[in-house]
Amino acid sequence: MNISQKAIILLLFALFIGHSADIQGQTRQTREEYIDRYHPIAIDHMERYGIPASITLAQGILESDCGNSFLSRSSNNHFGIKCKKNWTGKKVYHDDDEKGECFRAYPTVEASYEDHAEFLDKQPRYDSLFVYAPDDYRSWARGLKAAGYATAPDYAQRLIRIIEESRLYLFDREGGSDLYARRELERFEEAASVHRPAETVAEGVDPDNFQITLGTHGPHSVHRCNGIPFVRAQRDDTFELIAKELRISAHNLRKFNELESDAQPLTGEVIFLERKKKFWQGSEEFHTAAEGESLFSVSQRYGIQQKSLRKLNKLKRGEQLFSAGARIRLR
Repeated sequence: MNISQKAIILLLFALFIGHSADIQGQTRQTREEYIDRYHPIAIDHMERYGIPASITLAQGILESDCGNSFLSRSSNNHFGIKCKKNWTGKKVYHDDDEKGECFRAYPTVEASYEDHAEFLDKQPRYDSLFVYAPDDYRSWARGLKAAGYATAPDYAQRLIRIIEESRLYLFDREGGSDLYARRELERFEEAASVHRPAETVAEGVDPDNFQITLGTHGPHSVHRCNGIPFVRAQRDDTFELIAKELRISAHNLRKFNELESDAQPLTGEVIFLERKKKFWQGSEEFHTAAEGESLFSVSQRYGIQQKSLRKLNKLKRGEQLFSAGARIRLR
């Protein structure tokens, strides 16, 4: 090998390292920023193809980790779509279910969204999804899993949790952008009034404070809500990893948080380390529900068992969502 060949190899290697560093060094995008950036495309595709905007956004959030995954940053692939035999565009190789699998690469994120819509629209195995209404995100989520879009056993539950946590279902309605914008403003104002500095009282810590920091355990900060310790799931966390770190069985973690036996945590999700209480120990007696707020999200917000919330509020079996303005009894 002569000097010029060595120089070319070194230059290419340096460019590769620099590109990788640029990708890894980018500022992490939040879920809210991702939604703000891409919801207009999701709404447009709902109108053109009949795919719920909430489903498109939830899949993008989950598959790309809000646009932060290496695959999405290096190839603009936000939906984890693999090459398949009919793909003639650019390709990248990435470890997934197997090592070095072929994934589609796109010139822009918008192109990835367009290909996702066409992928669902043209693949015969997804035909059954289009009998569901564009606002029936639960049936779409279950249908995607049943049709084999992803191998994760809890894929449908993950999509539904993302949609309900971020109220992406608002985008499925007429005037969805305005509905979501109003919801964000209400949430900001509510957070400003709820998350106040910790106060001390005669008995100890003020029970009305939602997040009391107790300390750190490994990479997780341990907080307390309603007298119950909890952590927030980090990127790539699983219940098995959290359980190993905190010496609690993964089975018990799922039980404490009232999740399915195959569920895994979402980034930023509250994970209680003990069983939730039967009622709220703070001074508030009621919580005023935002539009479409779910039984699960209120349960996780206050550290109250879903069964107790259902009994306190005389909910019918199967009721999961609250109407806007509903007064939810906490104790």
